[in-house]
Amino acid sequence: MTALLDSAPGYRAGRTLPLRVEAVRQLKRRRTAVMGAILAVLPFVLIVAFAIGGGEDDGPDNRITLMDTATASAGNFAATCLFVSAGFLLVIPVALFCGDTVASEAGWSSLRYLLAAPVPRARLLWSKLAVALGFSAAAMVLLPLVALAAGTAAYGWGPLRLPTGGALPAADSLGRLGIAVAFVFVSQLVTAGLAFWLSTRTDAPLGAVGGAVGLTIVGNVLDAVTALGDWREFLPAHWQYAWVDALQPHLEWGGMAKGAAVSVAYALVLFALAFRGFARKDIVS
Repeated sequence: MTALLDSAPGYRAGRTLPLRVEAVRQLKRRRTAVMGAILAVLPFVLIVAFAIGGGEDDGPDNRITLMDTATASAGNFAATCLFVSAGFLLVIPVALFCGDTVASEAGWSSLRYLLAAPVPRARLLWSKLAVALGFSAAAMVLLPLVALAAGTAAYGWGPLRLPTGGALPAADSLGRLGIAVAFVFVSQLVTAGLAFWLSTRTDAPLGAVGGAVGLTIVGNVLDAVTALGDWREFLPAHWQYAWVDALQPHLEWGGMAKGAAVSVAYALVLFALAFRGFARKDIVS
């Protein structure tokens, strides 16, 4: 069958299921709009919360934390939004976009028709994975962008006040926040890999999404078990806040480099398992 298709006039496997077509399909889905709305509304919810809660309040022993500097400037507010959402909220869109993409086609009984189009299995997975990662990255960028805009209106545009003391010029703070957002995305590749692999193993989108979120939570719980000692460094959750090193007077790369290496290593294994398993799977839905 493959040989016949390859010899068919005008047929090119690489042109099947274009990214543009897949992106438009995913963009029109209601869950994409709902997820975008939730991320866009979060900064405004925090602004209201800070207004109700009052001004800055130093922590125990007069220690300054990122939360204490949230209302100092738009940059500080964006960093705070990233801090409160990186541990769980930003896990949801990644798990949703990557876990729902293949399983939903199986759930709608349209997966076999896509493959009969004919779309090669590897091409189908590459297209869906690329679009899912693209939407996940867009979710990571949307939150701080809205936070910067809302923070500028609420608290003004100014230097990024550092919890360790001192401040970064407003122009420099944008670059540091960009590094932080990029690391958060890389750290979430493990969740993306889990969700995508599960999506190729089940016909239930909720199972793939929920399984990825659940396993991510388990990783966070294990990281809290200090008895594991240095073994925690092999957990992606151990490095999920390493991006805070970008908000230092002198940029520190050590923690982010280790965290990125761990996350990418796990993700590559999971993506490979997804492609290998899907290539041999009997598609009946």
